[in-house]
Amino acid sequence: MKNSISRQHIYLISTSLFLLVFVLVFAFTLLIPEGKEYRIKRIELKKTSKELREYQNFHQETFDTLKTLQAKNRRVITAFDIIFSPERFEKQNKSFFSKLSVSALDFSGTEDNFSVYEVNTTSQISSPASFYNFLDSVNKSDWIIGINFPINFKRDGELIMSSFTMKVYANNKDKNSTTSRSVAK
Repeated sequence: MKNSISRQHIYLISTSLFLLVFVLVFAFTLLIPEGKEYRIKRIELKKTSKELREYQNFHQETFDTLKTLQAKNRRVITAFDIIFSPERFEKQNKSFFSKLSVSALDFSGTEDNFSVYEVNTTSQISSPASFYNFLDSVNKSDWIIGINFPINFKRDGELIMSSFTMKVYANNKDKNSTTSRSVAK
């Protein structure tokens, strides 16, 4: 009997076996180890992506809170940037008093990162109601002002003499401390 496998078939079978061995060696030496590494890196990427989303959500929430607070407190924020002017203060609040004088604008240092100026105020009022109206006006003014206690009231005939100190708060900036000192002189 004669061998019925032709030479072309032998070449084809040998080439197929060679390619099969090559594919198996290639798969076991390169693809499978890289696949394991790929899976590990894919898991790490998912963890990192999750952390990134959490940080982005936190950032967005914080940013939204910041914008809300800035919108609510716009008047207070701008009030810290306005430099205190004793003349302007007297003009705005003269209507509440028979006589109003503001003196001794002293830079008293910093408290909680804010520049603080102490102002002594003496005034004459006809009734305590006008003083309370003055306090309401101070709350709505362009500055952040704290009235210090005690507030001294002394009757002088028909009028009441009052004296008190105020603290005016401003942002702790070089321009505020130098400009306010020059205003006081």
